[in-house]
Amino acid sequence: MSRLKSAVTDAALELDLEHENRRLRSALIRAQRAGSRKLRDTASYVEAVHTAVSDAVLAHGPANPIPTPARTKSPHKPEVALLHLTDWQLGKKSESFGIATLRARIANAVTKTISLTEIQRSHHPVDEIHVMLGGDMVEGISIFPGQVFEVEANLFEQLIACSGLIESAIKTLLGAFSKVVVWEEIGNHGRLGKKGEFPHGDNVDRMAYTIARNNTIATAGVGKRLVWNAFAGGIGTHVKIGDYTALLVHGDEIKSFGGNTPAFGILRKVTSWATGVLDPFTDAYMGHFHTPMDLTYANGHQIYITGSPESDNGYAKEFMAATGKPSQRLHFVDPVKGRVTNRYTLWLD
Repeated sequence: MSRLKSAVTDAALELDLEHENRRLRSALIRAQRAGSRKLRDTASYVEAVHTAVSDAVLAHGPANPIPTPARTKSPHKPEVALLHLTDWQLGKKSESFGIATLRARIANAVTKTISLTEIQRSHHPVDEIHVMLGGDMVEGISIFPGQVFEVEANLFEQLIACSGLIESAIKTLLGAFSKVVVWEEIGNHGRLGKKGEFPHGDNVDRMAYTIARNNTIATAGVGKRLVWNAFAGGIGTHVKIGDYTALLVHGDEIKSFGGNTPAFGILRKVTSWATGVLDPFTDAYMGHFHTPMDLTYANGHQIYITGSPESDNGYAKEFMAATGKPSQRLHFVDPVKGRVTNRYTLWLD
């Protein structure tokens, strides 16, 4: 009787095990099918956006040639201008901010850059400018709940308008500088879908950069005067100006709690990066927090946080109990001594 009972128990266990195996196999098949569908959907979505980018480039047509400006004549050693354009949030709509406002403010930033450069040129040559595109150039539509009710353009419209504005800024600078060097970094607002849903590199900032880069390079009169460094992935972009090396990050790498600009967290993270985690750099530049700020970290070098051209951010007023003045950042660099010689906050209101 005992042997019979044991045999029945063993048989029941085998049936349960077989049932569990079938259930797990079915679950695995369903997961694989769902994953396959998701990959197909993701690929189709990304392919559609890239196709739209290509169509936009083809539809742009030929551009007017850009004449090469005369070089500055001076016996003094030259310096290089460094312009940080970041956090445009193109597509965002508030009481005092929209796409038209942003266009006017970026035009103002470029005009001020050229005017301040002319002041520098009265003493020494400044024939070269480096432009850092820091990310969050578009507002996006799915970064936080309810965002779609705070934008004035869909994602495709944001992409096309942003690329056009970047192209316009770079072409204007090409008319004032003998050489323009562009560096790219992407932000969190440019991501596609929810966080982690798409690959990190599939980002609307990057797509806007690509359109602007292709159109500008194709312009007559540009030639070797324009060096455009495409986004390469990884943590930050190393911007090199002679012996000066700047680490360009967006800023979302540092987490913020309670809506505050995390000065201590920024110092700790950049100090860690500077201890050998990343390739050596002199100073660090970031946006993201929409508040201009300068910090000195452990080795005596600087962390420069650049503001945003936007204004009347309802989220910032409610969550952070703060509001920023629209701005961007302009520096002048000594490429031999490897340091910043002059720094300006470009106020745009």
